[in-house]
Amino acid sequence: MKKISWITAAALVVSNMIGTGVFTSLGYQVAYLNNTVTILLLWTLGGLLALFGTFCYAELGNYYKKSGGDYIFLSRAFHPILGYLSSWISLIVGFSAPVSLAALAMTKYLHVFGWDLGKGFAVWVIVLVAISQSISLRSSSNFQNIFTVIKVLFVLGLIILGLSMGSEGVNSLRWDSSWISEIKTPSFAFSLVFVSFAYTGWNSASYIVSEIKNPRKNLSKALILGTLFVSSIYILLNFVFLKHASIAAMSNQEDVASLAAQNFLGSTGAKWVCFFISVQLIATISGYLWIGSRVCFATSKEHKLWSFMNKSRNETPYIAIWIQAFIAILIIASGGFAEIFVYASFVLQFISVIAVATVFRIPKEQLMLFKGNYFYIFPVIYIIFGIYICVFTFIQHPTESMIGLSTILTGLVLYLFDKEKEVIRG
Repeated sequence: MKKISWITAAALVVSNMIGTGVFTSLGYQVAYLNNTVTILLLWTLGGLLALFGTFCYAELGNYYKKSGGDYIFLSRAFHPILGYLSSWISLIVGFSAPVSLAALAMTKYLHVFGWDLGKGFAVWVIVLVAISQSISLRSSSNFQNIFTVIKVLFVLGLIILGLSMGSEGVNSLRWDSSWISEIKTPSFAFSLVFVSFAYTGWNSASYIVSEIKNPRKNLSKALILGTLFVSSIYILLNFVFLKHASIAAMSNQEDVASLAAQNFLGSTGAKWVCFFISVQLIATISGYLWIGSRVCFATSKEHKLWSFMNKSRNETPYIAIWIQAFIAILIIASGGFAEIFVYASFVLQFISVIAVATVFRIPKEQLMLFKGNYFYIFPVIYIIFGIYICVFTFIQHPTESMIGLSTILTGLVLYLFDKEKEVIRG
């Protein structure tokens, strides 16, 4: 079987993480939080939580040694019903929703050229990326690497330009002590929802552990280095946006990068920024289709309702890829950007808390990265903050949260009708 290097695995982590969230969510945060320290603390905290999560997933991936991510961890550690739920959530929300959000964000950023592309364009982008993912593992790897390189070069270039050029008197930088009161507000907790969504994808390499060369060494390298790199990028990008756009201009706006770029690159430069944001989102769509289809494929081997996806060609689960793409298209047709964003964030945070808890089922003597009880500090902190985020999301957005809980309930009902074909515990 063809195996991918840690570089490709890390490219998946980077491309899955750097996408819609970092280029759109700041506008929702500055609507309630105005201090620069507060905003940078949000993104630093999100990075730390993601890093703590990678420590847990590196251990889990090397312990279970099978592709499938949360499905494998939860089925083996707790009960098959939880693994089933994680796959259901991955199918409907975890990977399909980010694909739909990335495709919709492309239409928003390309609108600066005067192109009224609409949802039809977003659908065609998903279809074309799904075709590229369905050819072979080699072509998927090459496609992912190329667009991830474009993504990384673009964001690094944007950061360098943003840091080196003056703000022309238009900025949102505020360094006073008001951050102390802001971090105590419900808005700070709710803003972590958007940050956590932007960091979604830190665990992606663990979903394909069986496709990685020497996973004992390379899985942790891909997860940790990818997450550290993206965390640094996020903090610097948000500083650039704050430096070059006003709070009033960005408040409740999704195209914050475009607004900032206009102030330090001019209208023509801003158009090119929007173009490259759209191009780099292709890597995001590709990464989520790649990882999400593997979760469905792993589930299809053990559950009858999913068994029609248990087919592969040239080492790609092509049916699972197209099912994932089809659901993403349905999500595009069903709601607006902000509603999908909150709904997806709530459900993903909910399931990630449960998934990280599976690390407590690994025998202590089989921990790979860390030895001793202090390792458990990482999952405990992650779980506490995860519950904190879910509670405040429910308070602030009960409608989207209830839709998320109904999605989970639907998965429970489906499980009752779906007899397991085989469960191999390990």
